[in-house]
Amino acid sequence: MTVLEISPATTADAAACCTPLVREPLDAAQAEELAHTLKALADPARLRLLSIVAASQNEEACVCDLTEPIGLSQPTVSHHLRVLTDAGFLTRSKRGTWAYFKLVPGALDRMSQLLVAS
Repeated sequence: MTVLEISPATTADAAACCTPLVREPLDAAQAEELAHTLKALADPARLRLLSIVAASQNEEACVCDLTEPIGLSQPTVSHHLRVLTDAGFLTRSKRGTWAYFKLVPGALDRMSQLLVAS
């Protein structure tokens, strides 16, 4: 089994994800990274996919189990999963012919912390 790892967050990623918006202004790089991350979440299909994966056993699901609940074709579901993976919400591992997606620990917590005012 080959597991693809997410690359470590950059300083800009960490600052954009961990400093609440109301504490200090974002610089241009932080705003760009944050916009990329929020765009990944700004799609109903992606939110549903993230929710299904997060609610699955071990916070992991096979792509083969995600097409029917979403009602989209496999290529479209795979595209949405790639966007969520690129944004750091999911990891992907290949087992035989199937891809499995797992929620990145703390990814949703980091987003919620960003929006906390205090």
